[in-house]
Amino acid sequence: MSVKHKGIRSTVMNRRYFLIGTGSALASTVIASCTQNQNSSQKISTVKVGITQLVPEDILKFVQKELAPNQNLNVQLIKFSDGILANNALKSGEIDAYLGQHQAFMENIGKRLNLDLVMHPRIFSYVFALYSKRLQLKSIDELPPNASVGIANDPINQDRGLRLLRVAGLIKLRENPNDLFIIQDITENPKNLKIQGADGASLARALDDLDVVALYATTLANARIKLDPILKDPTNLEKKYTAGLTTLRSKENDPNIKKLDELVVDPKVKDFIANTYQGTIAPAFS
Repeated sequence: MSVKHKGIRSTVMNRRYFLIGTGSALASTVIASCTQNQNSSQKISTVKVGITQLVPEDILKFVQKELAPNQNLNVQLIKFSDGILANNALKSGEIDAYLGQHQAFMENIGKRLNLDLVMHPRIFSYVFALYSKRLQLKSIDELPPNASVGIANDPINQDRGLRLLRVAGLIKLRENPNDLFIIQDITENPKNLKIQGADGASLARALDDLDVVALYATTLANARIKLDPILKDPTNLEKKYTAGLTTLRSKENDPNIKKLDELVVDPKVKDFIANTYQGTIAPAFS
């Protein structure tokens, strides 16, 4: 789920990544940090964090402005167009950490890119659920036989949608503990549901044509659709799909990373998430 923003993007060394904000904005951030710490003997450290989505950007900007200066830490945000580029930047040392992927994606991309990645504190999860607009179901138990069900067709979110259907008791899947599930892995479908994959961005529109759709609350919010979920992704699945800071294993004990680890799970961050996203994003820490 990627959200594009307006803003000035400066290409550096012909690489496909961008600094967030203008040079003057970044300078003002550094100046503000220096001003707050001008009487301190501690040196201000910089940590470079990659982002690919709006929510991580918002959270880290809050940390950057409200929390990091008091800890003598300058959080520099670098935006990438996708998670593959961000993880490659981790590999090359262009960034210190990446916020924008959950454990399932991290494990998958680590295998593809031959990276030894570590998930640090889990920070938030995108609320994921089953929704029914056409039939206006109140419970998953009301779903009739031969109903049409929409899930994402990308590997990660198709796996998540199928797991949620299994939790709902609607299907059974073959034993597949180390891989991502696909529709062909369904072994039992007692209600003869018509399960079909679709592009994630189109799933909100599919609510008019399908009986049940598995999608993110943020997708609904972006489409300005208000619906109550008939089944939310339970806690045992959410942990796998909760986003946190990712680093190379070799950098997990870096002092600046440890300092950032503490800041992103500060109680003020939890309040920020709750107040900003109104239930579409869930904080993953107490």
